[in-house]
Amino acid sequence: MFSLASVATMSACIFLFGIFFCIVENFQHMVKEAEKGVAVTVFFDEGLSQEEMDAIGEKIRVREEVSEMRFVTAEETWDQYKLVYFKEKPELAEGFADDNPLANQAHYEVFLADVSMQSGLVDYLESVEGVGRINKSAEVADILSNFNVLIGYISIAIIILLLCVSVFLISNTVTIGISVRKEEIAIMKLIGATNSFVKAPFVIEGILIGIIGAVIPLSLLYALYTKLVSYVSGEFNILTGLLQFLSVEEMFRTLLPVGMILGVGIGFFGSFFTIRKHLKV
Repeated sequence: MFSLASVATMSACIFLFGIFFCIVENFQHMVKEAEKGVAVTVFFDEGLSQEEMDAIGEKIRVREEVSEMRFVTAEETWDQYKLVYFKEKPELAEGFADDNPLANQAHYEVFLADVSMQSGLVDYLESVEGVGRINKSAEVADILSNFNVLIGYISIAIIILLLCVSVFLISNTVTIGISVRKEEIAIMKLIGATNSFVKAPFVIEGILIGIIGAVIPLSLLYALYTKLVSYVSGEFNILTGLLQFLSVEEMFRTLLPVGMILGVGIGFFGSFFTIRKHLKV
């Protein structure tokens, strides 16, 4: 009964860990997707030739902060501007057909490998000869960076808490098992059982509790997560652009081994150290 209670409680702990893991992984995935849209826009000094712009582009491209970059010509800049500001009255833009008012607005859109690297890249760009102006999203970068740090701290705190609870439960189960079986252990020692022979069943019991306590919640989480992703993608198509969930395969590629290692590890170490403390043979 004590073992069943431990299995149930460990299952609950790993289930909560799994839920939290899914939430954190999806949040981090969404933040990374949002980071891909954060770009630094690099404008040039007036009068630069295309060769000089290309040379500046090569200097930027080799930077470790850069994941992707795109050159936008003055004509493309004007076309984008017209779509936004002359959308209702496109005929007004026809007056500039032969005179592009944004003739000096060719630029690079530089996307970051990590949004926290933005300040370092901007400092470098300001020192590059020929770079006239830099547009950056400092507030967005700070928010995303701080959010990632916050998620990391919360993850560590909750994981430590769940680990402590699970180890405590395994330890109590093994301690109670040792107390209940004192007479059997004494008899085994009298007839010549070795210390390892006496201790092994308790370690195996802890590992089995850990395995069963991991398999049950992971199976339940797999079924629930599959249904959730299917439901959201089917019923809320409008949110798919905002809520980009990890696929079931991507999620459980990490969660499954982590959950099993967690269960077995807690079961083994919880029982092993409890035996060393309470089982005197």
